[in-house]
Amino acid sequence: METKDKRIAIVTGANQGIGYQVAKELAESGMLVLVGSRDKKRGETAAKEIGFGSVAIQLDVTDRRSIADAALTIQKQFGRLDVLVNNAGISNTRMQKLGLSMHEYMASSQASVASIDEMRMVWDTNVFGVLALYQAMLPLLQESKDARIVNVSSTLGSLTANSDPNSGYSAFYNPVYAASKTALNGITLSMMLELKDTAIKVNLVSPGFTKTAMTNFEGFESLEDGAREVVKVALLGPDGPTGTFTTWDSVPVPW
Repeated sequence: METKDKRIAIVTGANQGIGYQVAKELAESGMLVLVGSRDKKRGETAAKEIGFGSVAIQLDVTDRRSIADAALTIQKQFGRLDVLVNNAGISNTRMQKLGLSMHEYMASSQASVASIDEMRMVWDTNVFGVLALYQAMLPLLQESKDARIVNVSSTLGSLTANSDPNSGYSAFYNPVYAASKTALNGITLSMMLELKDTAIKVNLVSPGFTKTAMTNFEGFESLEDGAREVVKVALLGPDGPTGTFTTWDSVPVPW
């Protein structure tokens, strides 16, 4: 496949929701998009719908073998990676199973009653999965002249915002999802510091409270709104900023 004049991007969790919208818009912008999906068939369906030469790639960020295989596939077919969008994430494992609303689920996730097993599963995707993928894809990003990592986080992970008693977010801060995003922010900061003297840029984006399966479709922002800043940041050139944390509408988020 001829990729000399195309930037190569991989988006995790790209077969649905914000990931799908991000992959679609990046492909429309001219990038060759690798549609990361735990289920290869769902990824292939999404890639076909997206078009523009998009390619499905099986990728489960909680499976080390899957990550290694994906990195090897990219290395063999393209020899480099220009953009890594760490979008894959989960907010819970029980809300839909128990038929809970978002507010009911939040009440069941307070520190005194939160399920440790669920916390491990959410963190496995949102925290450890992101770091494992970063480690596997870094050699490929280093082959690019203009590489960028975009980690999809949440304002819910902001310690500054949540420690403010007048914040509208603090009522929703819990050790399962919200704290996983705090941990993701910390891991992203470690990436930023490690790469500060390199050509690889790293940015954090909060897509907002969107209407997706993750929010039980109780969110306010559309998929287009949620994807907007992720796409904008992913398309930044070599002179674009690094080390930023912004919302879907380009407002800086306090750490």
